[in-house]
Amino acid sequence: MTRTVLVTGFEPFGGQDVNASWAAVERVAAGWDGPDRLVTLRLPVSFRGARQELRLAVRDHAPDVVVCVGEAGSRAAVGIERVAVNLVDAPIADNDGSRPVDVPVVAGAPAAFFSGLPVRACLAAGLATGRPVEVSTTAGTYVCNATFYALMHLLASRPGVVGGFVHVPRTPEQVGGEGPALSAEASAEVLTAVIRAASASGAATGADRLVAGRLD
Repeated sequence: MTRTVLVTGFEPFGGQDVNASWAAVERVAAGWDGPDRLVTLRLPVSFRGARQELRLAVRDHAPDVVVCVGEAGSRAAVGIERVAVNLVDAPIADNDGSRPVDVPVVAGAPAAFFSGLPVRACLAAGLATGRPVEVSTTAGTYVCNATFYALMHLLASRPGVVGGFVHVPRTPEQVGGEGPALSAEASAEVLTAVIRAASASGAATGADRLVAGRLD
């Protein structure tokens, strides 16, 4: 049976012309040769809109694997995120002009969700590409973390669906030599390896299914 993988990136924000996450996702799609069916989606940099569009995509495509990808401007390595926190503390407004501070992503929901990806297997697959990869324990408190948390909250009611979040650095073109960067092609190589490792895992086990401090 053909499995379906949903991979999302984000539109530009903060005055940028491109978003490194979507640039990488586009390259993953261009080089994808199966056997899984790959669906890609560009999300708005919007606390409300990203969550809504992601929910609709999961409903419409019924994916077996969901990997959301965001841009991390201060990083030099692709980061496989381990935990999403139920907190929004926006340093800047989103593309809708919304700037919530100290509010939950989902009211009354658990304080945190751990990634459903097989984090160590994804790390090993990423490192095998020869590109810089790391496990990250913070996805921030902006739209990336909110989307990651919303995804894991959604997938809590969909057992068997593997999901998680990955951050990629900005591209060299974005930073112009002023700060860490990684080419979209290099990020795409890592993402492809991570996606394949996630798909092969079937379902995460052990500590990677820890939810709000307890084993799911």
